[in-house]
Amino acid sequence: MLAFSAAKVLSAPEIFSKPLLLVEQGRIVEVSSRDERNEPSASSVVDFGDAIIAPGYIDLHIHGSSGYDVMDDNTAALPAIGLMLARHGVTSYFPTTVTAALDRTLHALDRLASAIEEAEKQNADGKALDRSGDRSRSDRVVAAPVGIHLEGPFISHVRRGVHPPENLLPPSLSTFEKFWQAARGRIRMMTIAPELEGALPVIAEATRRGVCISLGHSDADFAATVRGIEAGARHATHTFNAMRPLDHRAPGILGAVLTDSRLSADVIADGVHVDPSIVKLFAEAKGPDNTVLITDAISATGKPDGRYRLGTFEVDVRGDRCTAGGKLAGSVLTMDRAVRNLAEFANWELAAAVMAASRNPARTAQLKNKGQLVAGADADFVVLSQDGKVLRTFIGGVEATV
Repeated sequence: MLAFSAAKVLSAPEIFSKPLLLVEQGRIVEVSSRDERNEPSASSVVDFGDAIIAPGYIDLHIHGSSGYDVMDDNTAALPAIGLMLARHGVTSYFPTTVTAALDRTLHALDRLASAIEEAEKQNADGKALDRSGDRSRSDRVVAAPVGIHLEGPFISHVRRGVHPPENLLPPSLSTFEKFWQAARGRIRMMTIAPELEGALPVIAEATRRGVCISLGHSDADFAATVRGIEAGARHATHTFNAMRPLDHRAPGILGAVLTDSRLSADVIADGVHVDPSIVKLFAEAKGPDNTVLITDAISATGKPDGRYRLGTFEVDVRGDRCTAGGKLAGSVLTMDRAVRNLAEFANWELAAAVMAASRNPARTAQLKNKGQLVAGADADFVVLSQDGKVLRTFIGGVEATV
């Protein structure tokens, strides 16, 4: 058994001072205060001093980093992306596709499903090593892909952003079935425009299969959005971006997203995609339980300015802005920075901002045993400084390779 301690642990809804976090076989056994119980004799306590232990971050929308795109065939792509993510506190993520030709998308889904299966196998092998007491694992411990986010092709031509128009497809059960079979059931989130003909049956069927339907890249009016929610949608993709603008007499999709408690919603809190004052408005509207942080990061993340790929097209990166044809095209945001930005923009306590990157995305995507530091959960956690900077990242109780 392993034991970890720090100044406090964020274990929503509780915050423990002088915590004792007990871990065995990659799972949390107990979270308590060192003032309340004696340390197990078989444990050696790793004490992080005045730092904070928080749940590992979960990114539900990421296209790449470190010069790689998640749709790359290069076998080095996902390990490099996972390494970069772990450096910034992310322990689990949804590799996110961008609209491309059907055959390329199917190929990418097949390859991403294989990567998820391999990550699950390594996780199981790691627990077996834990049982044998052997901690000298030679494999690299990096953030794990745990599901696929299909962004496009079932999106609006009017609000497509930089998604190639020639590859957009009308929603249909037959096309969704092709995606589902190629991904071997590993699609966990799908962005769709609810106003499109054929969208509602796809939303209903995907929801039945456990997919989190996220409304986005949409020109829907208020009524069409409500119909999407009633069909099964429960989330919204990069709120304000690639959506019909809010109008006080015709509230549209944003009016529904901001006011309907059946929806959680995510936001890119980089100060570029959404003004800080609007991030504050968004956070106040959705509240601490339904606010989710994403990065929408592309291959340029962690790299110098230049030209990089997003799916099948190129993006110019200058500072914090990624553009293609004059339109924003993803970000170079990291999740730890998003957490600190949300705390600053919305005037939230760090603990609430952390939940928007951990507990809330786990709930949204129905990721069992993730996003909280409670007994029975995966021992995925991040060690933070008092101002929210990532010091160390642990996945399954093992320190990530950074």
